[in-house]
Amino acid sequence: MTTLSLTVEVAPKQARTYFTVPFQVPEGVATLTLRYRYERRPAVLTPTSGGVFTARPEVNVIDLGLIAPDGSQVGASGSDKTEITVSATRATPGYRPTPIVAGEWRILVGAYKVAPEGVTIKYEIVFTVKQRRLFLGDLHTHTLASDGVHTAHELAIKARRHGLDFVAITDHNQTIARAALPQVDGVTLIPGIEWTHYAGHANFLGSERPYDGVFATQALSDVQARFASARERGALIVVNHPLDESCPFTFDLATLSFDALEVWNGPMREANLRAVGLWQQWLSAGRRVPIVGGSDYHRDTPFIFLGGPTTGVYADSEGEADILAAVRAGRSFLTFAPNGPTVALSAGDAGLGEVAPWPRVKTLRIVAGGLASGDVVRVVTAVGATALFTAPEAGDVALDYLVEAPGFARIEILRVFIPGVPPLPALLSNPIYFEATSNENHPGAAEP
Repeated sequence: MTTLSLTVEVAPKQARTYFTVPFQVPEGVATLTLRYRYERRPAVLTPTSGGVFTARPEVNVIDLGLIAPDGSQVGASGSDKTEITVSATRATPGYRPTPIVAGEWRILVGAYKVAPEGVTIKYEIVFTVKQRRLFLGDLHTHTLASDGVHTAHELAIKARRHGLDFVAITDHNQTIARAALPQVDGVTLIPGIEWTHYAGHANFLGSERPYDGVFATQALSDVQARFASARERGALIVVNHPLDESCPFTFDLATLSFDALEVWNGPMREANLRAVGLWQQWLSAGRRVPIVGGSDYHRDTPFIFLGGPTTGVYADSEGEADILAAVRAGRSFLTFAPNGPTVALSAGDAGLGEVAPWPRVKTLRIVAGGLASGDVVRVVTAVGATALFTAPEAGDVALDYLVEAPGFARIEILRVFIPGVPPLPALLSNPIYFEATSNENHPGAAEP
């Protein structure tokens, strides 16, 4: 947290005018808080027969507003508020949630009333820096705008009660504008759309209008145009439930540009396990594609619930852009529920989705939390899976694993959910990639 102080002198001749005061916002700021003070009602002492009367006439009135680097008005509050806070997901009433980007911001000063001697304004701007931490969310949900049963607001309230930090709204072939998203404290709602075609489904996340025209397409070239448009407009593109029996993705994936593969859709089942197998083949062949999960939530059923599964992302803030950037980078894992197990991986300076130089870095550090009795933690590489630990009871574990060859290493946690039924994944992580480097590039380098 850093603080910037500014002093502004307002002359009487500036009364009933507007002007701006610039200030610089550094990189990596999550929240901006702006406070100001001035002598609005200075004391005027008047002797009386029995003492002193203190009058406090209103001689100064200074209005407040905030302007972003792109020139847009973030908000204006007149003289009613002496402190406002803005972040990507929430803001003081009268201001809109806005990502705190680096650059020149401006305080809008409205000198509504100025005393004959002028007035001094003291501004204090507090920057709360971003700090990478774990956020839990669901990247595949539906509202009554398509075939769900909840409004977006009801979905957000439900998400908060379930312990989720973010939810992507992905109605079938229906976009939603950010301005239409409700503000529910503690929950980031991400606009999206599930592009739904007879030959496959895909989520376009983070874009209010990923393509022009209608969703319906016939030729492959039209499908490619939709995907290309979504990519150009900054959407994160996810191929959904690629091997689902009822709606598999049958377009040739080699002809489409996408960012992630949804391998865990709703309750764990055969189609999801086969999708994990497909992803494992890609990884073993050197293809780096992050995985995501989503409940495909429409309504509660005995097996479907919001956050089942949950995507855990290590993001720099709760802002939409930072969450989607973490998903795109593979800084994430999938867990069966919001209260399911968690994992953090590191190899030297590399974390989930990142690259470690092998053989200078060969040790994979695994920290798994929320284990249940009997849970099996195993590491998966291109050559197979190795069980590392079986939890004797509920708890957490920290493990080291020696990576013996370049490639990748990811974590699975297996759990027996129903006695007599074989264990199923309770958690799947994205990998850390181990990229071969010459020892000559690191003379005398040792394992960190």
